[in-house]
Amino acid sequence: MITIKEAISKKELKAFVKFPFSLYKDSKYWVPPIISEEIRTLDKAVNPVFKDAEARYFLAYKGDKIVGRIAAIINWLEVNGQNEKKMRFGWFDVIDDINVTKALLEKVHDIGKEKGLEYIEGPVGFSNLDKVGVLTEGYNEIGSMITWHNHPYYAEHFKTLNYKVGKTYSENKMEFKNILPEYFTRIQSMVKKRYQLRELNFNDNNEIMQYADEMFDVFSKSHSVLSSFVEINQEQREYFKKKFIGFLNPEYVKFVLDKDDKLVGFGIVTPSYAKALQKMNGRLFPFGFLHLLNAKKKAKTVTFYLIGVLPEYQNKGVTAIIFEEFYKTFKERGIKLCVRGPELDDNIAIQQLWKNFKPVTHKRRCTFKKAIA
Repeated sequence: MITIKEAISKKELKAFVKFPFSLYKDSKYWVPPIISEEIRTLDKAVNPVFKDAEARYFLAYKGDKIVGRIAAIINWLEVNGQNEKKMRFGWFDVIDDINVTKALLEKVHDIGKEKGLEYIEGPVGFSNLDKVGVLTEGYNEIGSMITWHNHPYYAEHFKTLNYKVGKTYSENKMEFKNILPEYFTRIQSMVKKRYQLRELNFNDNNEIMQYADEMFDVFSKSHSVLSSFVEINQEQREYFKKKFIGFLNPEYVKFVLDKDDKLVGFGIVTPSYAKALQKMNGRLFPFGFLHLLNAKKKAKTVTFYLIGVLPEYQNKGVTAIIFEEFYKTFKERGIKLCVRGPELDDNIAIQQLWKNFKPVTHKRRCTFKKAIA
């Protein structure tokens, strides 16, 4: 018999976060989150997303054993501001039993119906800066700190339950040796001269913080045309600044400024923390943070995390400036592999940026959706 229980107490929330650790304990490809950080992300008293969103967390049991989990999420900025009557679900993990999947999704469906929403879609997080999608190709590729990993049967469960594919995403990797500077070095020089732009590099994370609000403004304006975009409130900005900027190598953050020193474009890359997170197995202490520090200093694989250019500067070659600066840094640091996070397949503009770098699609993922009857 399958029982669905809401995770409310601290103990239950911790069990919700830790369930995947048993589900993927033998996986070479799953990348564990940091347990304490994951709990903080889901904590309504900590994460400022709950100013404009709500979430409930559910665990599926067979007897006294946890066999699945799901988060039921409503982003009210999306529902009321964009008139997108979507019931979100995320943090979905389950054993290979379609009845468990069905029971968890029915719980989300019921909440959506109660709230007057029109369809459910997931797995997604609270915003565009959260993880997204069910992996449909690339199960034997190591994950990352910015993506969910899953078993192949997940997608089959959704299809059997008559869920349709929502949004599709691709993940690509590029060997640094295939990134030829001839495609951007000459262009970036012309662009800087024509539009009176200049690059800005960093030596310290505190310097990045001075531009963080401008960066979020550029991010919002450059991504607002995408089908998945949901605005990020000011409290969330402050939260993400504190949560993520410490993980950044300052030399892997590249900004482009105009003649008035206003930010017009940026790129953020992180060292790959995948192997370090696997060694940590969810725990920062006593030695987990040392694995992170080692990866931050020595990783030869990097992940492209965010890139954004103001709409009025798009198609003017600003990304050539960003790529030139990354190229010089990667060459100096001996980087071997560049990996891109999930990108919407209908985001043609972002795909065009990489066409000359011999990208290889190594993973695909998608969301699944269904009307609420």
